[in-house]
Amino acid sequence: MGQEIGSDGFAPADFARFREQLTRETALLRAVQDRGALSQDGPVIGLELEAWLIDHNFFPAPHNQSFLKRLGDPSVVAELSLFNIEVNAPVCTIAGRGLEAMHQHLSATLRRCAANAHDDVDTVIAIGTLPTLREEDLTIEAMTPSNRYAALNREAERARGDAPVSIDIASPTQGGQRFTASYKDVMLEAATTSFQLHLQVPCEDLWRYFNASIMLCAPLVAISANSPFLFGKPLWHETRIPVFEQALGDVGGPPRVTLGSAYMAVDPTAIFTENLHDYPVLLPFISDDPIERFPCLKLHNGTIWRWVRPIVGIDEQGTAHVRIEQRVLPAGPSSFDMMANAAFYFGVVHALADDIEQMMADLPIEAARSNFYSAAQRGLDAELEWPMGGGTPRASNVVRQLMPLAESGLRAQGMADDLIDKYLSTIAMRLATGQTGAAWQLAHFNKHGDLHRLTADYLEHQRTGMPVHEWTI
Repeated sequence: MGQEIGSDGFAPADFARFREQLTRETALLRAVQDRGALSQDGPVIGLELEAWLIDHNFFPAPHNQSFLKRLGDPSVVAELSLFNIEVNAPVCTIAGRGLEAMHQHLSATLRRCAANAHDDVDTVIAIGTLPTLREEDLTIEAMTPSNRYAALNREAERARGDAPVSIDIASPTQGGQRFTASYKDVMLEAATTSFQLHLQVPCEDLWRYFNASIMLCAPLVAISANSPFLFGKPLWHETRIPVFEQALGDVGGPPRVTLGSAYMAVDPTAIFTENLHDYPVLLPFISDDPIERFPCLKLHNGTIWRWVRPIVGIDEQGTAHVRIEQRVLPAGPSSFDMMANAAFYFGVVHALADDIEQMMADLPIEAARSNFYSAAQRGLDAELEWPMGGGTPRASNVVRQLMPLAESGLRAQGMADDLIDKYLSTIAMRLATGQTGAAWQLAHFNKHGDLHRLTADYLEHQRTGMPVHEWTI
């Protein structure tokens, strides 16, 4: 949930000083954009993977502090809960074999993490929401010791007037189950882990790729869904979506977890002006970084979890850039599946960006939003509004229509032909079998009715490295 801060307590004057500097930084970013000084590099890609530590009973294992101390790898860091970690891969290019190098790094890091976790009699699993997760696992005592997390929790509670946040998630199927509850703190967010993709393109093209990324949220969720259970109840194919949105609700201003109210304007800095004016500050910590590195702007943006989020970064030469963080993909099922999802996204978003103005006219933001929630609810069986071919085709047919675009987009960016075939054929087989991670979990539970056996079999399959369409029930 972002970088650490140097304090977990704030006075009213801290908020005033922070907002003053945030205003200056927002104006500075706009000025940098206006003079054409934002980076024109790209495409450059990166990723983050959130994962679970689990014990030999397949329950969450709150040991990330001892785990990280032993591992000593700066690319692996703590997440909100003591039973979550985050793996980061080095940035690379799409051209050539860059995605393969990223795949190898991710797989090797996960193997090293699993071996390290064994010292606590634990292991590591990448899955959107752990099927064996219990409500009692999400107590405030399970929060990773961090000024940022403590302050975020306290300020979220203050913004809600110390009122609890209400959770209400119902299965879309006839006679399906429903989960309702109230929580005082932010720990329910720890029930969700994701596979986040980063994409930097030339600044002048960012709005095209950003808006194509919003449109792609629905087909991406449909083909990658891997979070059907919450506390033992089968709900949405990607239950992580409503859990994350509702867990961070009612904290002032527009929703903190959102697909957004509109497509991005041609000026990509306008969204940071929206952040300044519409979202109350939650973490008013001012670091020692110079204003040219936008510390307050980045910290404030880190408390607004758009599903497609713009990220400000500074490269090694000191040049500022704005990149895309695509946040809708769940963790898992296998490293192979996740990299196939990445290839599909990086290819299609490039192809759609070329015709984005017509696509925006044909698919209003309201339709993109409706598509997103339909896909999260029903996966590949969702009915979507999609401009290619008209009508409301099933999500599976939309993904099928996008496959040639994924191929042409990757080829245009210079990815090696054999890698294009390797990754996109995985998507094609998952599409042909209909076996996403969520579909496999639901079918396994329907057959065996045992969430512990489901988690054990899932983990064994994940360790083989096989893509999910080859997994047996």
